[in-house]
Amino acid sequence: MISRGSPALHWEKSQVNDEQLLRYSRQILLPEVDIDGQERLLSAHVLIVGLGGLGCPVAMYLASAGVGSLTLADFDVVELSNLQRQIAHTSHRLGESKVASAAVTLASLNPSVAVECVNQKLEGQALLDQVARADVVVDCSDRFSTRFAINRACVKTQTPLVSGAAIRMEGQLAIFDARQAHSPCYECLYPPSGDEQLSCSEAGVLAPLVGVIGSLQALETIKLITRCGESSVGKLLVYDAKSLSWHSLNIPKKSQCGTCSGAV
Repeated sequence: MISRGSPALHWEKSQVNDEQLLRYSRQILLPEVDIDGQERLLSAHVLIVGLGGLGCPVAMYLASAGVGSLTLADFDVVELSNLQRQIAHTSHRLGESKVASAAVTLASLNPSVAVECVNQKLEGQALLDQVARADVVVDCSDRFSTRFAINRACVKTQTPLVSGAAIRMEGQLAIFDARQAHSPCYECLYPPSGDEQLSCSEAGVLAPLVGVIGSLQALETIKLITRCGESSVGKLLVYDAKSLSWHSLNIPKKSQCGTCSGAV
């Protein structure tokens, strides 16, 4: 017996083909996703900035889930020290650009996903143009200067931003959405100070930690696209891997924020 609202009731009217129905069947079966949500994923475009420890699981899960178009932005190459945690790259691709290496992995996971590689540092107008094209931006970078630039572009274009960070044995996740009047921005959380955070090469990081945070970034991106679940906008989730504990903190929107105080 098919219950009211079952995905099966809508399949005949869907634009999703038979192969896609089978590939994505386990998430289509979820009432929160259904055919409508899968169609939104298939038509979505996500920009991922940084194809390192966070960006690799983000890209792999979004491609596997059927996000139709992914733009991968990174200007670095694959090094031996990356392979401990950056799971989209392999020993055979040492010296290759990270975006090209990740694109090969994504093609093997889901060849129907359109992947665009940007093998350069996104900044200025180029960054703004890429952000404006995306439905969601996922910040997987590891420098404050890059994060601030991405945040400003997302506020200006009113593009949802999923931000993640991981270092040592602690991870953070936050979602910002300038389309919502109550949403803070990244600079409400971390006002610019001129200082840069330590990188993984300087402070170290436990390999599975970036997988935990990157997977959550992918999850929140899918929620934004499919409009399922509860919004996490305005919250900072902090994960302590040593104690296996989570803390959730509210991020207030600062009335004097130089970036988002005038945002709608």
